Amino acid sequence: MIKATFWDFGGVLTTGPFDAFKKFEQDHNLPENFIRMINATNSDTNAWARLERNEINLKEFDRAFEQETRLAGHPIRGLQVLELIAGDLRSDMVEVLRRCKQHFRTACLTNNIDFGNKPDNRLTGERSVEFRKVMKLFDYVIESSKVGVRKPDPRFYEMACEIVKVAPHQVVFLDDLGINLKPARAMGMTTIKVTDPRRAINELEDVLGIEFT
Repeated sequence: MIKATFWDFGGVLTTGPFDAFKKFEQDHNLPENFIRMINATNSDTNAWARLERNEINLKEFDRAFEQETRLAGHPIRGLQVLELIAGDLRSDMVEVLRRCKQHFRTACLTNNIDFGNKPDNRLTGERSVEFRKVMKLFDYVIESSKVGVRKPDPRFYEMACEIVKVAPHQVVFLDDLGINLKPARAMGMTTIKVTDPRRAINELEDVLGIEFT
């Protein structure tokens, strides 16, 4: 019996960054999927992973990412890429989250970045204010930048289950990346890969026995 819904944020409740990556690559004459390739190389120890665990700050990430991309033949400043990741809220998914909150415990499991709260930070602003409003819909928020562990490390999911006080088989988890869903599924969670939001909502309806539309 499902007792909790676990949600990724970027790529599930918002549009993912991959279209923005693709446009950046086209505009800068970069190889297709170059940024995703950089982030997938040494995926647990690269600049992106260390930033999401809050092991390095933004300035250190900017330099480290530039070094990684330079070694791969196409130097890119890290802060340039961070400006691409925000995405836009998916109102239909946010409404489903609201409905789920009426019946189940809700938790956000997010690999995220500590941008700080400085008012002059150009990486924050109105969009992040709207995102924080959605974050308040969750009963629990587990952030990689705060706990020092990130998906797909199984410890992240174990920690989430402990915090929410559920067993893995009592959870349905939505994420847009298969690599993040695989360990959750191995633990016993029901998983839904969000590529098309409408299809994902239909799958969630089947799992929960609730109609959202």
